[in-house]
Amino acid sequence: MNKTELAAKLAKKTGLSEAKAYEVVNAIFSTAPGEGIIAVELDAGRKVQITGFGTFETRRRNARKGVNPGTGKPITIPAKTYAAFRAGKGLRERVEK
Repeated sequence: MNKTELAAKLAKKTGLSEAKAYEVVNAIFSTAPGEGIIAVELDAGRKVQITGFGTFETRRRNARKGVNPGTGKPITIPAKTYAAFRAGKGLRERVEK
């Protein structure tokens, strides 16, 4: 399912127009700079916790040594901050059948 399909289902379920539903989906999930509620919160280093569904958060991976697979030479892989999602109990239990 993509954003357009999600917006269409949201519109059908709530009675919103498809255009308004797409605006709502975009307001939550957009990744454009300064947009998207979830992305803005993660940029600020905060968690987004939706009870029963899950938690969006950022995690930090330290720098580490690695090997260039093409040359076999050692390289340093830089530290990195990345987005992560941890499913909540309700979502986990529903999916794990």
